[in-house]
Amino acid sequence: MFRDLFHEAYGAMRYNRRRTALTMLGMAWGIATVVMLLAYGDGFGQACANIFANFGTKLMILVPGRTSMQAGGQKAGVPVRFTMDDVETLTTNLPQITHITPEVSKQANIQYETRTFAWNVTGNYPNVLSVRALKLGTGRFYNAEDEMQHARVAVLGSEAKEKLFSGRNALGEHVRIDGLSFEVVGILKPKMQEGDDDINRVIYIPFTSMSDLKDTHYLDSIWFNYETPEYERLEQSARDVMATQHKFSQADRRAMRVFNLMTQVHQFEIITMGLKILLGFIGTLTLGIGGVGLMNIMLVSVTQRTREIGVEKALGARRRHILVQFLAEALAITFIGGVLGVVLAYAVALSVGRLTLYSAFAKNAAAGDIRLIIAPGTLIVAAIILGAVGLISGMVPAIRASRLDPIEALRYE
Repeated sequence: MFRDLFHEAYGAMRYNRRRTALTMLGMAWGIATVVMLLAYGDGFGQACANIFANFGTKLMILVPGRTSMQAGGQKAGVPVRFTMDDVETLTTNLPQITHITPEVSKQANIQYETRTFAWNVTGNYPNVLSVRALKLGTGRFYNAEDEMQHARVAVLGSEAKEKLFSGRNALGEHVRIDGLSFEVVGILKPKMQEGDDDINRVIYIPFTSMSDLKDTHYLDSIWFNYETPEYERLEQSARDVMATQHKFSQADRRAMRVFNLMTQVHQFEIITMGLKILLGFIGTLTLGIGGVGLMNIMLVSVTQRTREIGVEKALGARRRHILVQFLAEALAITFIGGVLGVVLAYAVALSVGRLTLYSAFAKNAAAGDIRLIIAPGTLIVAAIILGAVGLISGMVPAIRASRLDPIEALRYE
């Protein structure tokens, strides 16, 4: 039966080649539009994910502030100061934390030979490499042994290395930080950088060595990453722990500022999902135009083959046989047009390449640009939409053909 249906559909399409080709072209263009729009949505989502991954996604930063509410017998306006005890308290009370580091930083004069710059120097634990999603370019990062030995070693940001050393090798050289000599042991890979942001000019040194440049008793901030999807609950737990430790109100947002990157990630995920739905809807409307064309062509085909339908019914063909015959022809056109449309979408995606997004206003931001990503999920969604449009477009003419009266059909001229 399926072989007969195939031969019937093939014969009908071959009899009207030009009309069939134009109909397939309409369906191909429609499905190509659907695939490319969905691919654009996926590419936008991936670009946003890459931007956040540059800074670390499951990352939380605690910055001390000043109380704005009375709590625990203390008046408002009292400064909150973090110490190493807070790092220990957070580690003990929040088992979700995977890596945590204190941070103390300062603006320092960095000198190499005759070149002098005022850049930010930050003291952290060695695990800051994973906490802040830093990537090592050459050399090594300082380790626990350097931390214990109070070693004067430094890891330079990519831009800091270029400005200090130009094209020369920096590993093993010594730079002076506020007059103190530090050995360069590593160079970081460039990170995405907006405008005059100094993220690639930061110099990292061991936390213990930072005490030679600045008093490290009070911390500027505490950074940690974590492994739990409940980031909002973890943020509230961190507030509760620190509020108890420093005797400020848990509702006092000014006493301690919390930067939770997963909050922004979740917001952009919602935006991306809304964009995908909108683009999918627009693509479906475009494909629907091709479906209307298919429906009109099949209605014309039913009119032209009215006598044929009458003969088939006179020979014993039932209503369902006629319906399946014309529906199979419509679905065959839809399937071939869909395959051609997917091939066209792949060709366009490969030829377009990278679409400018984040790199328009940021340096080293090629990963934040949009690439048309045709994922398997995109093809599945497009196939479902195509099947629905083809089925609806083919069903109306097929039903009309199946309901023709055989006597009237035989009389048709």
